[in-house]
Amino acid sequence: MLIVKYRKIFFILTGLIAAAAIFSVSFFGLNFGIDFTGGAITEVSYPEVVLEEENINIRPSKETLETGLQNLDIGGFSIRPTGESGYILRTQDLTEEKRVAVLNTLSLGGEKQVIQERFNSIGPTIGSELRNKAFVAIGIVVVAIILFVAFVFRKVSQPVSSWKYGIVAIIALIHDVLVPVGIFAFLGYSVGAEIDILFIMALLAILGYSVNDTIVVFDRVRENLRINRENGSKEDFELTVGKSLSQTYARSINTSLTTLFVLIALFFLGSVATQDFALVLATGVIAGTYSSIFLATPLLVAIGKKSSK
Repeated sequence: MLIVKYRKIFFILTGLIAAAAIFSVSFFGLNFGIDFTGGAITEVSYPEVVLEEENINIRPSKETLETGLQNLDIGGFSIRPTGESGYILRTQDLTEEKRVAVLNTLSLGGEKQVIQERFNSIGPTIGSELRNKAFVAIGIVVVAIILFVAFVFRKVSQPVSSWKYGIVAIIALIHDVLVPVGIFAFLGYSVGAEIDILFIMALLAILGYSVNDTIVVFDRVRENLRINRENGSKEDFELTVGKSLSQTYARSINTSLTTLFVLIALFFLGSVATQDFALVLATGVIAGTYSSIFLATPLLVAIGKKSSK
């Protein structure tokens, strides 16, 4: 009941979080990867060398490779270590001549043995198409959620109309998406984190996970409203919502913690390729749990109070 009673405090806190995320995106911008802008990705590894009966991996330092790559006419690039013996290099689209020059630079002019694990090239037209389809996918998910929630809650129209449950869920989802996007805008500026297809997949997963958490609370509200109607009780809507929220605390927190533990393990123990994916999901899970408890439910009460006037 404290959350519902002091909902204005949580509205202000949520507003500050959303404002910080919007500022981060506006100020730092989004660092789109080659999936959306077009370009090439080259992954190389340096095999182990046997020295005095001991296998030693002698991978060149990142700074050394960056210095060599800056002397090539390949435009902007980013290079990140992967595993214990490799690097992933992202550049603009490369001609065969430039690709060979890049490999030569990565091998320090032939001093180091280097193995090209993969080379993928995506044109700017395909990248633009993927970006547009990603936005369309997110839009379809949002509309589908509103329609689904409105249909499921169609028999609960007092004191809040069924479609307003869907609107509240979407407002909570906007918060849940803003948080990881804002964080990655800052990480893109500070450490070069990129927005790629995995990032969009993580956002779609967050949308599904978060709305499920919110609907669990709303479903408890619906059940308690039904019980009140059958018993002829005229319990205040704020009291009903507060009671429903308290009945779902344990479920929401336990589910989120279980998921979060898995994502933390994936972040620290998984490959470099899945670290950003795990980080996006982890921040989304935390944001989704917060919004389900501290935003969606209090907002439902606020709308109910306004509707009853």
